[in-house]
Formats: sequence, structure tokens, C-alpha cells
Amino acid sequence: MKQPHIVVIGSLNMDLVVSVPRMPQVGETLTGTGFKMIPGGKGANQAVGCTRLGAKTTLIGAVGCDAFGGQMIMQLEAEGIQTATIERIENVPTGTATIYHSPNDNCIAVVPGANEYCTPELVSSHERTIREADLLLVQLEIPPAAVNRAMEIAASAGVPVVLNPAPAQQLPEEMLKLASFITPNETEFELISGSSSAETDLQHGMLKWEERYGNQLIITRGKQGSSFLLDGVMETAKAPLVEVVDTTGAGDAFNSAFCVAYAGGQSKELAVSFAVKAASLSVTKFGAQAGMPTLQEVIEA
Repeated sequence: MKQPHIVVIGSLNMDLVVSVPRMPQVGETLTGTGFKMIPGGKGANQAVGCTRLGAKTTLIGAVGCDAFGGQMIMQLEAEGIQTATIERIENVPTGTATIYHSPNDNCIAVVPGANEYCTPELVSSHERTIREADLLLVQLEIPPAAVNRAMEIAASAGVPVVLNPAPAQQLPEEMLKLASFITPNETEFELISGSSSAETDLQHGMLKWEERYGNQLIITRGKQGSSFLLDGVMETAKAPLVEVVDTTGAGDAFNSAFCVAYAGGQSKELAVSFAVKAASLSVTKFGAQAGMPTLQEVIEA
């Protein structure tokens, strides 16, 4: 498998994780049991995932001129990610996600901060980088107009585009048609397509989608694995049984691994199988980025 150059455009957040014995009630002050600051954001997570699997990775995004922004860039550089394309925005905080994590539940409050300044103009300033990539990977935690602009640039240059439609939202038909692959989970697919995720309906919904939009669907299905169409028939790459610790980064690990394998010359079927293995490994560790496996770990799994 060759070393591909993957450009990831997306969010960078500092995750502030507060561990609590239970969720506090409205107006209640509750003593927590732990606190962690963990670099996150789907763009950053996926860039780390691609790099650990052996890709040359460039991340395009935005952070604030604050301590969190500087810390995130430093940690991404330590992973080997190209960060010159990450813009520092003055007088705006780096994006944050405050996560209250209990043994049985969690709730999250996201402040996009500098991610909202990842604009079409910012993306266009890195047009050459996108055009020279082997593959473009995008998600939806930055303004959709910026995602659309990146997809336009890549499509016009013949660069494959993988759209991870998370968090799910309705998108214009013209934008969806720019993607080569779309990788929703079952809930996201129901939202963007209006189709049921029941087994018999899923294949029909996938066929209708691919006929309408002309791209290929790869649907992640948690512990069941991932489903895709092969010659009009739904195939599912099964997930191995593992001891689950934290599923936060599973989708990001899947997308990273699929992109690395596909851009590295693997077939869609082999790339999906590789991605399912990587995602399964990711849930055995705590934290999205900490759980991203290395190429050697996936090969040995």
C-alpha cells in the first residue's frame, strides 16, 4: 500500500471532560470525580487517525490565538501532521466541547469558536494543497459553505472526496453529488435520506441514493460492522468482538482508515474491512485521539 497524501478539512476542539457520579440536576452543584483536557474535533481526530496509519496528512482548519489553540497545534505537529494550513484567529476562542461523563450517560455542550471562521475564503487560500492531494476528507463541524468549497476544488481536480456527514444535517443536492463516498452511520443516513435503517429497507435506500447522487455509500453500523453495495447487493464487513471502553472516536477511526486504505490503492471492499478493524481497535481505549490505532496495530489485529 503506497503512502497517500490526505487533506482533512474540519474542526479542532479542546474537549473538557468532567467525570461525575451522575448527571447534576438543574440548579445543583455536584462534586466531580475527575477532569481531563483532551484534544478533539472531528477534523483533528481524523487527521491523527490518518497519520497513525501511515498517511502524509495535512489539516486545514482554524483555532484561536489562545492557550488551547497553541496546545492543539503543538500536539498535532508531534503526531507528524502538517499544520501550516491551520489558521490562528485573533479575539476568538478555540472551539471547545464540555463533556459531563457519568458511568451511564454523558451530555455535551459545544462552543464552535474559531471553527466558525473556517470559511470558503480560508479554504480557497489552500486550493493548491487540496488539488495536489490523493484524497480529501471532510465532515460537518465547520460551516457547510466551507465544506462545499473544498469539495468543489477537489472534484474539479479529480481528487476523490469522502464526506462524513456528521453531525447530520440536510445538505443541498448539488453539494452531495460532489462526494465520491459518503460515510454516515445508520441514524445519519436516515436523517439525510429519509430512508429506514431496517435491514431490508437499508439496501433499497442505498440503491435509491446511489442512483440519485451518483456516489457510493458506506454505512457504519456499530458492533455490526459496516455495509456497502457491491454490484447492487448490500455487503457487510463484520466487526470483531472487542471489550468496549469508549466509542467516542469509532466513527473518526473508521473514516481515517478507509481513506488511508482507499487512497493507498486498496479496493473499496478491502478498505472497508480495514476500516472496520481500525474502528474496533479504537473503542478499546479511552479518548478519541488516544484510541486511534497505528498501522502495525491494525495489521496485527
